[in-house]
Amino acid sequence: MKITEVRISLCDEERLKAFANVTFDNEFVVRGLKVIEGRNGLFVSMPSRRRSNGTYQDIAHPITTDMRSRLEEEVISAYEAELGGEGERESQRGSDQTEEPSESDQEA
Repeated sequence: MKITEVRISLCDEERLKAFANVTFDNEFVVRGLKVIEGRNGLFVSMPSRRRSNGTYQDIAHPITTDMRSRLEEEVISAYEAELGGEGERESQRGSDQTEEPSESDQEA
C-alpha cells in the first residue's frame, strides 16, 4: 500500500500542531490524523472516537511497525514542508506589501 498524498492543516495550539488526511494508492483516504508535540518530539496520532466509558478507540491504524513508521515519516515530513511553506508565504506577503508604496507614501 503506497501513500500517494498527505494534506496538512496547521493548528495553533500548544501540543496539537496539525491535522492530516492521508490518501493510499489514490483510492482510499483516512482523515483526522493528528500531529502532536510529545515529550520526545513529534508523533502522529490516529483518528479515534470517544467511547461511552470515556476512553478513546482508534478508528483506523497501521497493523505493522513498518507501516506505522512509513506513515509517521510521511506525515511529519509533510507537516515540516507545510511549516516551511507558511514561512515562505509570510515572507512573500511582507515583501508584497513593501514593493509598491501606498498613495499616502507617494503624497509625502
